[in-house]
Amino acid sequence: MRSSIRLGRIGGVSVGLNVSVLFIVAILVFGLAFGRFPAVYPGLSPVAYVLAGLASAVLFLASLLAHELAHALMARRHGIEVSQITLWLLGGVAELRGEPRSPGADLKIAVVGPLTSLAAGALFGGVALLLSAVWGPSLVAGMFGYLAGVNVLLAVFNLIPAAPLDGGRVLRAALWARSGDRAGAAIAAARAGRVFGYVLIALGFLQVVTGLGFNGLWLALIGLFLVNAASAEEQQTRIGTALYGVRVGDVMTARPIVAHPDETVAELIDRVVMRERLSTYPLVGDDGAFAGLVTLNRIRRVEPAQRATFRLRDIACPPDEVPRTRPDEALTELLPRMSGCTDGRAVVLDADGHLVGLLTPTDISRAIQTAELHNGDPYLGARGADLAAPYDERRPVP
Repeated sequence: MRSSIRLGRIGGVSVGLNVSVLFIVAILVFGLAFGRFPAVYPGLSPVAYVLAGLASAVLFLASLLAHELAHALMARRHGIEVSQITLWLLGGVAELRGEPRSPGADLKIAVVGPLTSLAAGALFGGVALLLSAVWGPSLVAGMFGYLAGVNVLLAVFNLIPAAPLDGGRVLRAALWARSGDRAGAAIAAARAGRVFGYVLIALGFLQVVTGLGFNGLWLALIGLFLVNAASAEEQQTRIGTALYGVRVGDVMTARPIVAHPDETVAELIDRVVMRERLSTYPLVGDDGAFAGLVTLNRIRRVEPAQRATFRLRDIACPPDEVPRTRPDEALTELLPRMSGCTDGRAVVLDADGHLVGLLTPTDISRAIQTAELHNGDPYLGARGADLAAPYDERRPVP
């Protein structure tokens, strides 16, 4: 989930909004300002209702952010890097680059989000009671009462034992602690999430066709998201199981063809692109330091008339935005970081920071396909780097 609007950093974690969040804000403001609030607190001006609706939407987003920030900070306490938090149409996402090392860590990271929502609900509820005690029933008190109920509902919904909900993580941690099989626990939680998603889709359509209201479409949308997210989690778990023990050096493309940052796009096309079946071109400066990464997609975006004047440094993905790894790093630890401007590529550097290889989608695809040739349980016995032959340093970049 990519952020369209950057809000800055909180606790060292990048926070942003996806443009789809504007849709949920519009729904909240419209529903509260022209539905709930006038019905419960009649006789006020439309401006008051709209302002109360806007304030409710902003505070709701703040509570969502607190929920995801709690996940992120707990994950960092357990040594897991957090790339960013994004608020979007169906809530929030804290993007973790790694997995918990133990069932206990998994449980803590999962449960802290709903606990934060419950705490927010208690806080909003306390404010609502205080305002009601001082001024009696009022629009402002009703606004905080609504936010209290929504946060409690959010916490309860997230504790349903179905991935990717927080309750699914709790279920995964419990099954993992009981069986010692993290992969099996993750797959079971993902399947529970898929079943729950299908139930929500069925209930949503049933609500629509029986004339109970078009809110069923929203329920079906949530169910569809859960089905897709749970299926993706199961697939990711299976890939992680297949690649267990595989090191980057076992599958990387070693000693790739490089280019100079000052070389023009036209020169690279004539020298390499039209002669070699390559799609990734790392840049190395005169000092031997890695200076960026150019992909075929970036080259194709340059207008023909500009190819003779544009330097590769002008179109390259900056070096600080390119995922970096070492030959001895586990491939499963690198995969969550392979995103952004590099189209799924990563550079492999030695201890001195010099380029020694590349990792491309083709390399990863081949690693997954050949993993099926290994016999036995991937979590038992030697695997990956222990069994693979040394990589061929003459192999070109795919």
